[in-house]
This record gives sequence, structure tokens and C-alpha cells, in this order.
Amino acid sequence: MLSVINLNKTFSEKRVINNMSFDLREGEIVALLGPNGAGKTTLMRLITSFYEPDSGDVCINGNSIYNNRTEALKQIGYVPENGILYPELTVFEYIKFMADIRRIPYQNFVDNLVSLIQQLDISSVINQKCETLSKGFKRRIGIAGALIHKPQILILDEPTEGLDPNQKFFIRNFIKEYSKNSIILISTHIMEEVDALADRVILINHGKIIRNLSPERLKKTTSSGDIESAFRFATTSVLEED
Repeated sequence: MLSVINLNKTFSEKRVINNMSFDLREGEIVALLGPNGAGKTTLMRLITSFYEPDSGDVCINGNSIYNNRTEALKQIGYVPENGILYPELTVFEYIKFMADIRRIPYQNFVDNLVSLIQQLDISSVINQKCETLSKGFKRRIGIAGALIHKPQILILDEPTEGLDPNQKFFIRNFIKEYSKNSIILISTHIMEEVDALADRVILINHGKIIRNLSPERLKKTTSSGDIESAFRFATTSVLEED
């Protein structure tokens, strides 16, 4: 289990993350929603220990990630929205580079790569340079690089943004399959993504959690019964209260 505990982060005297607490459990896909500037990216960077909080903690199975960052990162895979694949490298070279950064033994790398090639269907591009890939394959390779060490937790920022319907279908099916034995957190502003994937929605605004519930319960918070309307209602209500 991943636990976010009373997390706070301030930049230039602005509280970006305000006393956040929630748990993520194995087998669960959680969608992180919020308007631009709500704190989604900062939260993901805190969870991946790219940032350290002003106060609070992030724990994996009860162990703080900030006490032993190296060990924590062995359990986390993170794919940012605009991840860099190093265009001059082939797909194989890129994934090998990611494995070397994590000091994965060569045989483990080979075994994990064979599995990822099958799961992500990337055999046809394994020797292509990253700069020649379509957007859909670039997304798959970014995921492969994040999963080469077989992490327990996968964090994805806008995983299907800009992809065509077939590519979206493939990535979503992969996420569903991978989630069976893992924890997955997805940051997205695509409401159909929430319907297609999420077991739970964490909706944030102004650095605070304003909803933490299933998509079905979120839909019921408005008379129209859809997530987009519920999103607008929740975030607009908070703005008016402020």
C-alpha cells in the first residue's frame, strides 16, 4: 500500500499541496483529477521523491520513501506527460539505459525486457531509433522504460493524451492488466479515461482533496450523472467558496 500522510508543499510562499492524506492499494487504478494549477504534478513529484515535502510523509508498506530514497524508487515507475526518450538511441538502447540507471543485473534485464516486449507489443520497433517512432509507440516505450525494474507502483501522467482511438484502447488494456498485481495512479484531464479505467477518483483543487470516491459516486453528485459535470460542479463550488 502507498500512503500519503498530511503532505504539505509550498513554493514562493504559496501552499501548493495542503495537508493531503490518502491511500492507494494493490489492484486499484486511481485517477487524479484537478484543474490546471491544482497541484497534480507537484503531488506526483512528491510521491516519486523528486520533491521533498515541507511536512508530512509518503510511505510504501509503512516505510517512508524519504528515509531511503534509493529503495523507494525501486518500487516506483513514473512516466511523465512529456517524457524524453533520447532520440538518438534505439528502443533497445533506451530501455537498456534505463535498466543500467537502476543497476539491474543483465539477466534480469533480459527477462524483464522479453516480458515487456510481449505485453507492450514493441518487437517491431525494438531496433528503431526513438526519434522515428509514432506518438503511440513513444508512449509504449516510455512505459517500458518505467517498468523495466518491475515496480510495485506505476504513476502515469496523461497516458493517452494525443493518441488515436486504437492506441488509447491498447494502452488502457495494458494498464488494466498491469494493475491486477500493482498500484496505479493516473493523472488525467480526459474524462473518458476515468470512465474507462478508474476504480476511484481523487479530485483536487487549490492543493486540497475535495473528492475521494468511486466514479459512480462522483457521477451521482450532479443531476446530469456524468463525470465532466461533476468535475465542473466540484471545482467551481470550491472556487466560489474561496
